Amino acid sequence: MTEARLSADLWVMAYLARLNGEGIFAHVAQRGDPHAGAIAVKCATMDGKAQVFTRAYDKAGKRIWDLAHDGAEEGADAHLARQRKFDPDLWIIEVEDPRGRHLLDQPGLE
Repeated sequence: MTEARLSADLWVMAYLARLNGEGIFAHVAQRGDPHAGAIAVKCATMDGKAQVFTRAYDKAGKRIWDLAHDGAEEGADAHLARQRKFDPDLWIIEVEDPRGRHLLDQPGLE
């Protein structure tokens, strides 16, 4: 059975609504291709640190969120700038939460 996939823009809108519902501030920093653009999520903890998550596949072929950067926020921004040069269709979502909540491990988002 194949996994149903939402368009990138619809997934982003739903993700932002879910974050908002939990009182977590987030915004679209860069828009990508509305239908098939890849999505990266930067989660800044407001203390100079950030994580970047990108979609990947595990060994069993299941879609997962891969931790692509964990450290200084400047490093996260540099990582995303490199990715954007490589993939101009990339969506970048920035989440700002002192507790580091991003909800990517929640049902429907994992």
